[in-house]
Amino acid sequence: MTLEEFHAPEPVPAGHDWMQGAGKALHELLVSAQRRGCLTAGVYESAKLMNVDPDNVAFCVLATDEDDEGDIALQIHFTLIQAFCCENDIDIVRVNDVAKLAAIVGPSEESGETRDLHCILITNPNEDGWKDPALEKLSLFCEERRNVNDWVPTITLPE
Repeated sequence: MTLEEFHAPEPVPAGHDWMQGAGKALHELLVSAQRRGCLTAGVYESAKLMNVDPDNVAFCVLATDEDDEGDIALQIHFTLIQAFCCENDIDIVRVNDVAKLAAIVGPSEESGETRDLHCILITNPNEDGWKDPALEKLSLFCEERRNVNDWVPTITLPE
């Protein structure tokens, strides 16, 4: 028996209310963060930001599709990002649908081009009093999942 088999996270039914709530909260957080200019997209852009200002990172989203599962370089980046987030107490989730994520976040505002959405960071805005209820819901969700040894839970985005 492996450690993963012994400490495997408890399966969560797809129709579970708080799982759907987490997907909706993530959608709201992404829209709000983009509107406020607090969203960084891209594996390399995210790594640079984490290196320069890790205390400013509030939340991390890692996204893959079935096509990305065989991309060893991307999986190595994900492993390093996950380790960094755990080390710096940054909540982190996975999303298995880059197309839905692209529909929410859209193209880059500066160039209008499609951007790398495999890693998205939500940063704290310069405004001192900004508290996003969606971020608080997601923090509670991540804490609950960590209590059952699911350190990087997968969230399904709403249609």
